[in-house]
Amino acid sequence: MKLARAIHFDESDTRVYANPARTGEWCISGGFEFSNWGEADLTGKARQAFANGWLGLETGGRVTFVAVTKIEPHELDALTKSLAQHFVDYYGAPDLQAALPVAADEIAHMQDLCDDHASNTVLTVMRELTDAGVREGYSAIEAQAAGLDQFAIHVSE
Repeated sequence: MKLARAIHFDESDTRVYANPARTGEWCISGGFEFSNWGEADLTGKARQAFANGWLGLETGGRVTFVAVTKIEPHELDALTKSLAQHFVDYYGAPDLQAALPVAADEIAHMQDLCDDHASNTVLTVMRELTDAGVREGYSAIEAQAAGLDQFAIHVSE
């Protein structure tokens, strides 16, 4: 199983996002945050979060780059519960039981995206508003011989 962790090549995320994600935290697309947004919402740092930000699952912050890496089943379970609680606390889900399937779907979407790539592949997200809603696309930068593993954090037990 794979998921993605936030990585930083420089300090630019601390300047372009109101709340930057922490290096090494697990991330998902987080496009759901923008489902009710319109052009008027897309200003300043909020525009950058919308256009290119992955959602950090610990801080709720945004990051420009994530790296694909292995995740353990117990970590996945904890992230799903944490995201479900986030839906209750911030998005009005009625309770944890109602939010769990939605959280699991969001994380499964990110797993599907990561499963298509080798470990240490760097991913970016691009969003735009369309008449039909938010359109999201992804790009991948495959790991080179120089070894992006110096940036990606690998957890093993």
